[in-house]
Amino acid sequence: MNIRAADAPFPPAEARAIARAFLPRRFYGNRYDYFYTLAKLRTDPLYPGVLEALRGTDAPVLDLGCGLGLLLHALRRDGQAMPWHGVDIDADKIRRGRAIAERSGLADGARFDVVDLAQGWPPHLGSVAILDVLQYLDADAQGALLDDAAAMLAPGAKLVIRSGLGDATRRGRTTRITDRLAHLAGWMQEVPTRYPTRAELESRLGAAGLRVDFRPLYGNTPFNNWLVVAERG
Repeated sequence: MNIRAADAPFPPAEARAIARAFLPRRFYGNRYDYFYTLAKLRTDPLYPGVLEALRGTDAPVLDLGCGLGLLLHALRRDGQAMPWHGVDIDADKIRRGRAIAERSGLADGARFDVVDLAQGWPPHLGSVAILDVLQYLDADAQGALLDDAAAMLAPGAKLVIRSGLGDATRRGRTTRITDRLAHLAGWMQEVPTRYPTRAELESRLGAAGLRVDFRPLYGNTPFNNWLVVAERG
């Protein structure tokens, strides 16, 4: 499977165009969401990689750990109009994300819900995005989520994962430290629990009958991030 995931962030103008939706409604409002999304889009190759992986399928997307719904905005900017369902444990992010989508005219075909993935996930048939989530689940929950995500895939749909991989490299150590700092800073509610290894992902997804493609998604970051795209053979 040849997934041409760009290992580069959005150009500055494109990043600003997407991030503009996260500006406050009034000039004196809090601009934290805007500056956070702008910085992420300009430095992290995550969303160009995911957009490339999902092009060519119109299957509904279940976005597990959606945060503010940035993937929804990136998809629509890219002209991808498939239904999108985002879930996240952070109720405040879900509330803000829903409000931002509504005032941006993206509410049709989009849904936001509060869900603790440590307890379960909603039923779905289509594509599944698991972006920077697996490390917050223990081994059993990771395995169950991967099995269920594989079972959710409709014909032609994709399972798209971005995750740090568990290894002893410098990038691996940097990823672990940064994720803990994000928790201490209050941006992430949960402390990372366990990083899956490449061998574990290959074995689990292969056993589910999926073809799997791994691509490093470092960009200009120091993190050990990989894009994993799986689909039925």
